[in-house]
Amino acid sequence: MGKYDKIIDLPHHQSKKHPQMPLYDRAAQFAPFAALTGYDDLVEETARVTDEKIELGESQREVLDRQQAFIAIHINEKPLIEVTYFVADTKKSGGKYVVKSGNLKRIDDYSRVYIFTDGTIIPISDIIQIDSDIFPTDL
Repeated sequence: MGKYDKIIDLPHHQSKKHPQMPLYDRAAQFAPFAALTGYDDLVEETARVTDEKIELGESQREVLDRQQAFIAIHINEKPLIEVTYFVADTKKSGGKYVVKSGNLKRIDDYSRVYIFTDGTIIPISDIIQIDSDIFPTDL
């Protein structure tokens, strides 16, 4: 005869005084415990990759300057352009490159920004590439 043979077939005890805990609440007892609040967020933020800002070479800067001069001449036409520019990260060094397509409303020479018809404002110093169908092929 085994050690537990007398009690193995007895019904499970249920208290008449205390109601049985719902399964969802019982499972919550075994959920992982975060001893350091915010630690997981910090690890995730540290693992997030950012790009470094590209410094354009002399020839790339010249092409960009010619394109910007051409756009300034045709600004009244509200040209459709596609701009690739750098957006600095607010939490760590570096940032990311973003592509914006839209009609250019005006160029603010004082603030050195492009202002699009949808209200988007892009600093000229952050622009690394401009594409548009209005550019002549030899530009």
